[in-house]
Amino acid sequence: MDKHFDDEKLTYDIIGCAMRVHTELGCGFQELIYQRAFGIELAAAGLEFQREFNMPIHYKGQFIGERRVDFLVGEIAVELKARTQLEDVHLAQAMNYLEAYNLTTGLLINFGAPKLQFHRLTNRKRKTELG
Repeated sequence: MDKHFDDEKLTYDIIGCAMRVHTELGCGFQELIYQRAFGIELAAAGLEFQREFNMPIHYKGQFIGERRVDFLVGEIAVELKARTQLEDVHLAQAMNYLEAYNLTTGLLINFGAPKLQFHRLTNRKRKTELG
């Protein structure tokens, strides 16, 4: 199987978990409540994940700090929000995670709106081992 197909299937499964959480809880809770419920759904779906995954950030080869993504599911960064409306800064934050962690795919999921919102992000600047 190719990597693109695997990422598509996994993002589909992740979004399905988020939809189940949003259907059950609706909007209006704090982000932490959604994080906990989302973790339960990921586990129930048999998806391997790490919650609040710390990654080192380097600048010109030097360590300058750490950032924490809400979930790392396989090689997909998942950032959760509980906002009435997503703003450009939230998309930029999620994209920064992909670039800093050198990941190809990410999801930004917002539980705070009446309908679940999600954005699939692709890191076009990803560095491969060859280049």
